[in-house]
Amino acid sequence: MTSQYLSKEGLEKLREEYELRTNTTRGDIAARIKEAKDQGDLSENQEYMDAKEAQSMNEGRIEELKSMLDNAIVIESSSARGGTVTVGSVIRVAANGDSRDFVIVGAAEADPSNGRISNESPLGAAFLGRKKGDKVSVATPKGPVDYKILEVK
Repeated sequence: MTSQYLSKEGLEKLREEYELRTNTTRGDIAARIKEAKDQGDLSENQEYMDAKEAQSMNEGRIEELKSMLDNAIVIESSSARGGTVTVGSVIRVAANGDSRDFVIVGAAEADPSNGRISNESPLGAAFLGRKKGDKVSVATPKGPVDYKILEVK
């Protein structure tokens, strides 16, 4: 797996989810499986099948979280990066007469509707390495959009 860029808060959320899934959810599912086994015939026991499916999904997510945590790179403040857009930067851009703020984050923390764009997305990748005043054209389904970087924090 490739590196996972995460904020300190994002890393903490992943750690909390990992701990919850390994220390609580895993035990809860094991108890459901035991209870379903105690009911007898497993071939027609929907509770047992549901619990086994939940177990499989939980274990898959635990492995995914472990890999993300093992490959995490914590994003530090970008203030010392000479005004260049990097992962962790907060940028203000103008396009089509409007201005908007974006935070460049790793893919695990992307939330485009709230202005948190992945460094791997076409938009995020186009901004990386740019500076205040640079113009960037990004291909979108509706055609190219031209952005001007107004501020890099």
